[in-house]
Amino acid sequence: MMRTGADWGERCADWLRRVRETRPLVHNITNWVVTNIAANALLAVGASPVMAYARREVADMARISAALALNMGTLDEPTVEAMLLAGRAAAEAGVPIVFDPVGVGATPYRTETARRILDTLPLAVLRGNAGEMGVLLGAGGAVKGVDSAGAASGLPDALANYARRAGCVTVATGAEDWVSDGTHTLKLANGHPLLAAITGSGCMLTAVIGGFVGAAGRHPSREAVLEATVAAITVYNVAAELAAERAQGPGSFQAALFDALYAVTPEQVAERARMEEVSE
Repeated sequence: MMRTGADWGERCADWLRRVRETRPLVHNITNWVVTNIAANALLAVGASPVMAYARREVADMARISAALALNMGTLDEPTVEAMLLAGRAAAEAGVPIVFDPVGVGATPYRTETARRILDTLPLAVLRGNAGEMGVLLGAGGAVKGVDSAGAASGLPDALANYARRAGCVTVATGAEDWVSDGTHTLKLANGHPLLAAITGSGCMLTAVIGGFVGAAGRHPSREAVLEATVAAITVYNVAAELAAERAQGPGSFQAALFDALYAVTPEQVAERARMEEVSE
């Protein structure tokens, strides 16, 4: 059944409560540039981060975590191998995996790495910016370094098609955010332009999605992953709107964003949530 925006807003509020009640442990193998701020975003929203990269421990850490968030922002072979080791262990334990293919399409190495991870690991969520997802899914689009440089009009359909084939939830973020599980596709409209003015806003969001998906438990259904993902993006973007009301520029905005993630209430999320379910 297609849900209204108000229905989705209430579900997002419920997921925020669940994250804060359960404090899911999220194992991050992430961009070295954003390790600190990704951990702080998780802490602020109510989850528990661990940043473990050593190949001798990543499998063990993944098994005891509620979710595994992989981000290929800063690549080298040891990091890629650590991601694969952790991902295989997470899959065996039923721990949901969130993957952020940062900069895919910018270099052959990034594209090859993204394909290798997609071909090897059963993902719960695949999240990139609109340019990355367009390139990765063959829908058109462009990247400039690790930033989106354009998206294609057919991206929502490409997201839905890939989600159906891969059995996961797909996300493309930008001025508007698109989320699909292959059956339900939603357009989310919260957020603020200042998110694009700070380093790692997308990487923080990937970590936060890990926190919400982790609150769904092991072996979560695709419906639960969809709801958790929509909730994570909405909570994060509502917090960005609240932070922007206080900020003077990018520096104060980043600090205010952590405060807003910590202080945002389920009621504010339900009231401010703006989304449209465009297909069922």
